[in-house]
Amino acid sequence: MRESYEIDFDEVFKAALDCGVAVEINSYPLRLDLNDAQSRRAKEKGLRIAISTDAHTTDQLKHMRFGVATARRGWLSKDGVINTLSYDELMKVFKK
Repeated sequence: MRESYEIDFDEVFKAALDCGVAVEINSYPLRLDLNDAQSRRAKEKGLRIAISTDAHTTDQLKHMRFGVATARRGWLSKDGVINTLSYDELMKVFKK
């Protein structure tokens, strides 16, 4: 376990928007660096969000539920989470 990084999320979100990239909710229980409040702010700023497991073994795939719960607490819906898109929809996002 480690302390959270002291970073300016507004600057990170601005850079992500400028670069056209998504931000990540890391579902691993000892990470969860992008919390519910920050996820909601990212959504409000127009960012897409990916939920990942950070799994290094198949047993760790079960941690996805923590990322989904974080997204739900941040009021994210299916359309704001990039890894809920179909292949065709995802390719459109990447082409932008």
